[in-house]
Amino acid sequence: GNGIALDTIRGSTKALRTSTNGAETTNTFATFDSEGFNITGTFNESNETTVAWNWKAGGTAVSNTNGSITSQVSANPAAGFSIVSWTHGSGSQSIGHGLSQKPDMIIVKGRSNVSSWWTWHKGLSSETQSFIHVDTTSAAGANVNAWNNQAPTASVFYQKEYILSNNDTGIAYAFHSVDGYSRVGSYVGNGSTDGVYVHCGFSPAFIITKSIAGTGWRMIDNKRTPYNPSTASLYPDSSDAEYTGSGHETDFTSNGFKMRNSNSRLNTSGQTYIFLAFAETPFKHSTAR
Repeated sequence: GNGIALDTIRGSTKALRTSTNGAETTNTFATFDSEGFNITGTFNESNETTVAWNWKAGGTAVSNTNGSITSQVSANPAAGFSIVSWTHGSGSQSIGHGLSQKPDMIIVKGRSNVSSWWTWHKGLSSETQSFIHVDTTSAAGANVNAWNNQAPTASVFYQKEYILSNNDTGIAYAFHSVDGYSRVGSYVGNGSTDGVYVHCGFSPAFIITKSIAGTGWRMIDNKRTPYNPSTASLYPDSSDAEYTGSGHETDFTSNGFKMRNSNSRLNTSGQTYIFLAFAETPFKHSTAR
């Protein structure tokens, strides 16, 4: 089914679906508490198996005035993650993200309008113009208007009246790599079942990848497939059910991951792929599976 994004700034009843460009919808999806969340409604169907990936930000949002407009930010700088909400104004804007260093990846979605999931990633060709969409399999593109032709800084990222229009509300999820905990990066495929090895500095628990050419995203984790090779794949750009067939084999190693396939989503020879990975045992020694 459709992947759904929930966060504490918008509230547990406000959902954005990752495979569509639709506006935010309201329903009783879940409730948040101090120890996690309780599933309700859509997520609580009989005999339905569900997976959730969760990032801890900074609790209740606070006003951030680093940009040209005030944003509402829940940030966890030590973990390299923040949630940002704002109402876009007319023309060009800078928006405070609440992190202590330049993000490596920013995902932006319009809440109140039809808008793709616009993603900035350091592995794309241009820091000031490149983008890729979470909700499609499309190749990366470039446009001077996407990020106002400016790279993000240690305090703000930039928008023009392009992704969002005047008075539209937006949500952003910003990430940067943290040694021993997370890695935002890229790799080049080799087209072999003895595939490319990608060093992270930790044994991953979760990996999301995307070719910068026209193939889709893929998410794997060590809970749905707790052994090597990992094969259970979900696609944020699609409402398809989990894929568990051949062709997506990936090993989680003690310090990264290694492709064991030549699938176009993951390991085409000479093709660049961007990724975001998180550690199984953050800041501690971990061994290969």
